[in-house]
This record gives sequence, C-alpha cells and structure tokens, in this order.
Amino acid sequence: MAVNSARKAIAPVAGRKPADDGKPTRQSLKSAQTRSRLIEATIQCLVKVGYSGTTTPLVASEAGLSRGAMLHHFENSATLIRATIVELHERRLRAFRRSSENSQHDPSTMVSAYWRQVQKPAFIAFQELAMAARTNSELAQIMRPLQIEYRERFNAEAIALYPEWHSAPENFAQAMALSQTLMEGMAMSLLTGALDEAMVPSLLHMLEDKIRTMRPGAGTASAA
Repeated sequence: MAVNSARKAIAPVAGRKPADDGKPTRQSLKSAQTRSRLIEATIQCLVKVGYSGTTTPLVASEAGLSRGAMLHHFENSATLIRATIVELHERRLRAFRRSSENSQHDPSTMVSAYWRQVQKPAFIAFQELAMAARTNSELAQIMRPLQIEYRERFNAEAIALYPEWHSAPENFAQAMALSQTLMEGMAMSLLTGALDEAMVPSLLHMLEDKIRTMRPGAGTASAA
C-alpha cells in the first residue's frame, strides 16, 4: 500500500543519526523571525489605526512582506490576532519578572515599573483589542480563554515572586488588583485627556502608600 511505502521511505536507517538533533534549523529561525515581524507589525497597526483598521494587507505592508508570505505563517486574521494577544501577554509577564528580580520589592519600585509598562505601545494595542472584543463576538471568543490563562499565570508567578506576601494572600491579591486597575485606568485617562498629567506623580505616590499599609506586618511596624 502507498501508506506502507511512505512509511518505509521515511523510516530511519539503522545506525544513522537522525537529522533532527533538537537544534533550530536556519529555516526554522527564519520562520520564527518572520512570525515575529508580523506580530510586531500587527501591534503597530493596532496602535496606529485601531482594531477595525488592522487588516491583513495592512499588516503585511507594515511588516514589509507580501500578503502571500503572511498567509504562509498565519492562514487568516484570527490566527494572527490570537498570536498577537499571546505575545502581548508574554511581554507583560516578562516585564513583571524583570521588575521583581531587579528591585527590593519596595512599592515605589514596583509601581514605577508597572507604570512604565502601561506607557508602551503594547499596552495601547492590548486596550484596542479589549475594547473591540466588547462588541465583536469572534474576537471575544479568542480573547476570553487567553485572558483567563494569562490571569492564572500572572497570579501564580506573582505569588512565587513575592514570598514576603505569603502570610497575607488576600491583601496581596487586593494590592495587585488595585495597582493594575488604577494605573491602567490612569493610562487610558491620559490618552483620552480625562486626566491632567500633572496629577500622575501624586496619584502614584498615594498608591505606593496604600500598598505599604497592606503589606504583612505593616500595622506592627507602625505601632512600634
């Protein structure tokens, strides 16, 4: 049978080392680079023209590739958008890890690190997707499970990276939620002109002070 013949054709010859030794090939590296270019181009398009204006031809043009080359890596816009959301989540997680590793876990350092993240184009791109998903059921179906997965990963990593909060998990969850909600809301308000930029430093300081009062042992330290 043809299937058996095909199996014989691809069966490894005894004593011969398999061609795949686990190292990335030149072709696989090139393919990964092209995918990265397309995802980055999608992010740039979301920032420039929003979700409704981000079409596959525009993304291909932004990436400097033909539409055919793009379709070789992403068969449709849904797969491209999904890959973009995954990349945006990965960037946020990487930034979160870096900020925890490079600081003494002081609230001011943590707040400053997250505030820098919400000033970047990746944050704007994600907000464009999140707002569009409110009225776009197909996009919502892509985003919802990825958001749940991201939240679970973020919470798990946060607990592991900040062991000093282990004795007060509820306070930690509230501190993280307060920080994300406030700073992301501030970033969006700046974009729409609803917040005076001069108020940003004082609001961030207020957040830092609030987090300090929520830390384990804060009451004991203040009483002493």
